[in-house]
Amino acid sequence: MTFLQLRRLCLSLPGVEERETWGEATFRVRDKIFVIGSPEGKRVSVKASLDDQAGLVEMDPSTFAVSAYTGRYGWVTVTLKTVGPELMHRLVAAAWKRTAARRAVAQYEASATASKPAAEPRSAGPGARSRAGSLRPRKPRSSR
Repeated sequence: MTFLQLRRLCLSLPGVEERETWGEATFRVRDKIFVIGSPEGKRVSVKASLDDQAGLVEMDPSTFAVSAYTGRYGWVTVTLKTVGPELMHRLVAAAWKRTAARRAVAQYEASATASKPAAEPRSAGPGARSRAGSLRPRKPRSSR
């Protein structure tokens, strides 16, 4: 993936603007950053949960790393050359969902659902909680 492709992906999401800050391109929604990187750089930082960050780094440490300074909040550094476009799309969409207003996320998901062919609805089961933007399934807790 190239930075230009990433830029197009970020700007395709509702309410996103690009602004230069600290000499880097930042992609924001509601004036909050969810992706940051340099057009000349080889890596970008993407907002994620701590669980997603840990899973990504464990899955592919040559592509993903804990971001400097913001890693303690879940941000992950992504090497653009080695990340697949589908996974990057999922990462950016999840980062946007973590940052955008709930109403905007609901409208985005409704429009995405409406544009896809009808599929069998999946039941989350009793007592299931939503994990907006999560990339990894939650591991079941052991019962004592």
